[in-house]
Amino acid sequence: MKYLLFTCFIISSSVGFAQVPSGPASSGADKSELKYTLNQSGSHFFKVTFLNQAWLRLNQSNPGTTVVSTPKDNTFDIGLRRTRIQLFGQLNDRVFMYFQFGMNNFNYQNGFPAFNTAGTPSNRKVQAFFHDAVGEYLVFKNKDYLKIGAGLTVVNGLSRFSQPSVTTIMTMDVPVFAQATVDQTDEFSRKLSLYARGQVGRVDYRFAISDPFPIQTNGAAPPALSPYSTFALKGHTKQFQGLLLYQFFDKESHQSPGYMTGTYLGKKKIFNLEGGFITQKNAMWHREGTTDTTYSNLNLWSVATFLDMPLNKAKGTAISAYAGYFNMNYGPNYLRYNGIMNPATGSSVALPGVSGIQGNAFPMFGTGKVMYAQVGYLLKQDLFGAGNGTLMPYAQAQLGSYERLTKTAGVWNLGVNYLIRGHNSKLSLDYQNRPVYQAEGTKLAPTGRRGQLVLQYQVFI
Repeated sequence: MKYLLFTCFIISSSVGFAQVPSGPASSGADKSELKYTLNQSGSHFFKVTFLNQAWLRLNQSNPGTTVVSTPKDNTFDIGLRRTRIQLFGQLNDRVFMYFQFGMNNFNYQNGFPAFNTAGTPSNRKVQAFFHDAVGEYLVFKNKDYLKIGAGLTVVNGLSRFSQPSVTTIMTMDVPVFAQATVDQTDEFSRKLSLYARGQVGRVDYRFAISDPFPIQTNGAAPPALSPYSTFALKGHTKQFQGLLLYQFFDKESHQSPGYMTGTYLGKKKIFNLEGGFITQKNAMWHREGTTDTTYSNLNLWSVATFLDMPLNKAKGTAISAYAGYFNMNYGPNYLRYNGIMNPATGSSVALPGVSGIQGNAFPMFGTGKVMYAQVGYLLKQDLFGAGNGTLMPYAQAQLGSYERLTKTAGVWNLGVNYLIRGHNSKLSLDYQNRPVYQAEGTKLAPTGRRGQLVLQYQVFI
């Protein structure tokens, strides 16, 4: 770790103190970037970025929640949702390289319990890892028709929110359900993949063949074989995925592998239709009767529309909106709870066929259908005076109709961004309201609702 930080320091120092070329090559240089140009025109470059998202959170605990073995009805925690370093560049006319290193969901209970399942001490310092390590080749010079890449990458199918640019999201956090296999058979939504992507006319496409990780390597005890579908502990097959977008107005940036912008804050006029899929043979299994083990394919697909455009260019107002339908088939009765940077460590109650129900968790992934939508409005620039930023309020909704639930699970968020300096420095205040459940036979029935309030400060360069 110390060698990586030393390398980043040397690179950033070199960038910061590098002499800017004179003449036309230096015109329009962005002084807010840590960027080192490799040729006179600046088309070949290497760049370093840093991101930190700090959370302050109040949460109403799910029933039975415990924190280090003590019952807690409410929690307050401080954490780092994401801390990342990106290193990437266009090395020549055809070759692009991208690396990302960092950590996620780091709060006071990181590394809990005191001893892991192997009986050895846990370690709160083991957290950061490479998210991405990918090289990409441009087949047709100066044309985005076809790029071929390989490595550990976020290039995914299903939807734009399966590969989000987390520095530019409009809502305080992304709809994580769209990262459908996150930390099950991937590494925080990244996969070892061979992919092809490009833009031909108004069509933007990406297709990938991925080599999933075994579920046994995700750091959690694998669930027991039961009537409820889970990721299979035996067998290994490749995963196939793709995403197609039709762009009616401006084309979206196609430089970095995979990552898709959350909102352009009125800088572009975007209206897209998209459709995506992920499929994998025999990825899931469950038990029928008392002895029969049955395998199922993983089949996920979605259709959606995305709008992000200025309303009044003189004032700087803009709108951003997304609406999508997701058909999620993980096999019979699959259901998985997830709580983002969960502030709790355990639960005194149990629900059949699910785990991790404590704290702020809710049924996020499951076999069934999901409707997701978000909308935001960017107020006029310099709302609080020149150089003092503006506001962007938003709302989002996730409606999950899963086989294991007796009623549709509705999760609602309302929030506002204070864009002090665009996405580079912003405060976000978000309130989320979610359902809680009890057992009703083999299914789960809602018994009430809980809320959480989060204040996030993002700094990015």
